[in-house]
Amino acid sequence: MNCLTKLSHPNFPTLHSGKVRDSLRFDEHSRLIVVTDRISAFNLKIKTPIPHKGAVLTAIANFWFSQTQHIIPNHIIRQIDPNITLVKEAQPIKVEMVVRAYLTGSMWRGYQDGQRTFSGVTVPDGMQQNQAFPTPIITPTTKDDFDTEVDEQMIIESGLASPQIYEQMKQASLALFGFGNQYLAQRGIILVDTKYEFGLLNGQLILIDEIQTPDSSRFWRTTDYQANPQTAEQIDKEFLRQWLLKNTINGEIPTTLPDEIANETSRRYQEIYQIITGSPFVPPQGDIMERINQNLQQLLNNTI
Repeated sequence: MNCLTKLSHPNFPTLHSGKVRDSLRFDEHSRLIVVTDRISAFNLKIKTPIPHKGAVLTAIANFWFSQTQHIIPNHIIRQIDPNITLVKEAQPIKVEMVVRAYLTGSMWRGYQDGQRTFSGVTVPDGMQQNQAFPTPIITPTTKDDFDTEVDEQMIIESGLASPQIYEQMKQASLALFGFGNQYLAQRGIILVDTKYEFGLLNGQLILIDEIQTPDSSRFWRTTDYQANPQTAEQIDKEFLRQWLLKNTINGEIPTTLPDEIANETSRRYQEIYQIITGSPFVPPQGDIMERINQNLQQLLNNTI
């Protein structure tokens, strides 16, 4: 497969390598965000890459960043490659702002087990799977490998964010979600839930990381949900999660994928891109590493 699984470069030291993204140092004021073709599920790193996934995620995230600048500034400087974006260096706030409009996913599983308070938000008894909340709720988690539930008081008392900054994070998260939900509704899609990440740049709150991608969000088709809320099919990476669950070996989730599953996952990501942007995804041509090295060299040449 012509995929990007990792990127290192002698002129750009690696700052961080996550489940999907790598960060490389550009200068003291900016870094390169590299979105690879790696994929994760159930907090596991899947060994098989997904063709074009990194380019699709980069394009979707940068589309949303462009569309939401009126709500909050973001870290984008410019995209230099289908998989790479040059961004401003910000001080990250180690909190994921998870916005939910429906009782589903891990929250539904906890609800079935009797849990009623999630990250400080209490929901009533008697709700059904995939039922909508009266208004979207925020259930923040820590930004780490465990995604631990935290509430507003814990965030402020631990120093993760000041009361003023956290209030800005809440308001921005709800505004971003409202904009995304309204935009997608016109395309027959429900934004079920998503997460936002923020940082500080010269004391100002900005949006960082990614926004409303199939890696960070759930999407349903409106027609599916209206027909039967409890069986609405997710059009994100839920396809892959379900395949992994159905193909466990001795209770262990597999970490390699058959080619047909990797290719079908790729197709679904490209479909989401077209739904969101209104244009078909055009896969980049040629050898991926050759293209990236040429674009990085051009970036160097332009800064010397």
